[in-house]
Amino acid sequence: MAAPRPAHGCGSGALLGRFGVLLQALLALCAFSTLMLKRFKEPKAERRPWRIWFYDTSKQAIGALFIHFANVFLSDLTEEDPCSLYLINFILDATLGMLLIWLGVKVVSWIVQHKKYTYLVFGEYGDPPQAAAWIGQCILYLLIMVFEKTVISLVLLIPGWTKLQQILLGYIPNPQLELVLVMFVVPFIVNAIMFWVVDSLIMRKCKQKNTLDINGSIETPQARRTEESQVLLSPDMDFDQSESDQDISALRGTSQKMKQPSYQVVI
Repeated sequence: MAAPRPAHGCGSGALLGRFGVLLQALLALCAFSTLMLKRFKEPKAERRPWRIWFYDTSKQAIGALFIHFANVFLSDLTEEDPCSLYLINFILDATLGMLLIWLGVKVVSWIVQHKKYTYLVFGEYGDPPQAAAWIGQCILYLLIMVFEKTVISLVLLIPGWTKLQQILLGYIPNPQLELVLVMFVVPFIVNAIMFWVVDSLIMRKCKQKNTLDINGSIETPQARRTEESQVLLSPDMDFDQSESDQDISALRGTSQKMKQPSYQVVI
């Protein structure tokens, strides 16, 4: 009779234990610090105000928290190693899920632009920024996350994931080391990349605000600089050419008079 295989991996409930929660809090702090780093990496002239930055990044925070807790809930449903199942969920979210998020953002953006729902365009909050626009965009983004997690959950129903789950982290004998790798190291690296990419996807594409002229047409800062240059070089704003020629001629005549010798008549 074969000897029973030794237990390995983190046990049931380890993801929500004290050590697991501590790792998740540290992960959230480190992962979202990449978004702050991204803001300071933006050109100073195009850097988003803190309020706009908060509106943009909070949508990701809400979506990431939903995905995270959904993964924790699904992982605790298994009798096998929950850490390996969480890692499988996470890898699928970072690969296939990323593609689904990109597709969802594109489809939703096309619909709201076609319907001319201005405040539901990702990254557009009005001037001044409206909290109602932010709430509406958060709801849309959360619906995209629900769609993504539903598809990933259906993919996990495909046979074959159980065998991968058994060999994925089976070589790590220490349950706490496995928990650190699954809940902090791997998610931090992947989340930092995902947050950076998704933030660029859902932020306002035109960072410089356009202004409207009197006729209602859009005038960009570059167009204003070009127009100012043309005005400065315009003949109407410069001195009149004919008057300038007359002044130059007068100056020349004065100079010639000064150079002519004076004669004194002696009687």
